[in-house]
Amino acid sequence: MPRFTAVAAAAVLSCALLATGCSQSDSTTGNTGSSAPSVGQATGPKPAPFDKGAVKVALVRQSGAGDYFEQWGNGAKAQAKALGIDLAVYDAQSDNAKQATDLSQAINSGATAIIVDHGFPATIEPLIDQAVAKGITVVSYDVATTNPKVITTTQSDADIAKAALGALESAVGKNVPVGYVNVAGFAPLDRRDTVWQQTKGGEGWTEAFKVGKVTDSTVTDNVPLINAALTQHPEVKGIFAPYDELAKGATLAVQNKHLESSVKVVGADVSNADIQIITADNSPWVATAGTDPSAVGAAVVRTAALQLAGQLNKQTVEFPAVAITRDLLVSKKIANMDQLRKALPELNLAQVSAANWIPVVSY
Repeated sequence: MPRFTAVAAAAVLSCALLATGCSQSDSTTGNTGSSAPSVGQATGPKPAPFDKGAVKVALVRQSGAGDYFEQWGNGAKAQAKALGIDLAVYDAQSDNAKQATDLSQAINSGATAIIVDHGFPATIEPLIDQAVAKGITVVSYDVATTNPKVITTTQSDADIAKAALGALESAVGKNVPVGYVNVAGFAPLDRRDTVWQQTKGGEGWTEAFKVGKVTDSTVTDNVPLINAALTQHPEVKGIFAPYDELAKGATLAVQNKHLESSVKVVGADVSNADIQIITADNSPWVATAGTDPSAVGAAVVRTAALQLAGQLNKQTVEFPAVAITRDLLVSKKIANMDQLRKALPELNLAQVSAANWIPVVSY
């Protein structure tokens, strides 16, 4: 691959923003750069309500830019299809008011369960409470909610941040100035921020700057912020950006300033587009940490199915994370999520929220 210049970076990042991606897409799955999932064989009888035909479930999303969300959604849809779930998908795409409207529509749609994927608590928690009060099963993913009847699913954001910061220490060492790109108000980013606050002092890192915003164009909207911060703080040796869209923006800003050799970026989350950027020649993005988004989407749907069947014996389901370095990706010539899954089998979540009557979708 040719050197990943600022122009090339903009092209790749623009493709990521369009969600259709620059990679080839599997027309069967719609999962960019990924093969069709495998569907396990169910051996047990279907419990109620799955023994009486299709079960109506709503997925109310607050997705952002990038193919992480696309892959998560594809995993959820594939698992719903395998279970015989009639899945209605609502996606507010960074519009809080629309997500509130979507959730209200889902409540009145006759759905027996609602999966809420991301969102601001102030916007959606009153409606989540309303759904619970109506007897609707609610499963949240990466949403902070105080309702004790909501089943909470989440990545292990503490593990993600710890793994990423361990990689940052390996890349830049201790006792150096570090830039921080993050945004408050999003449950996973707040949990990752907690680890950052607990870790930076022990590593002797000086937080030279903190910038960041989440929009419908997160990558491009963060580039000028990080450019300005790097101009003001040329002493920075690394940047911690604990969300892949923020890490893409940081990567492009570092390249714009021609600082690839002196400033290293560590992010969080992983997708096909992320792998392309991390493995590009001379990329300053040296590590990330996360889960397989397709596998997580499928596991969240299985969690909702188990709760509907009265077989879930916990209130919280957490998905473990793994560290992923540029060195690993380059040395094993990993170019997409399929190849990453083979190299890191711990990304497989087929045993999470599983039962003998569920045809488990795995990747």
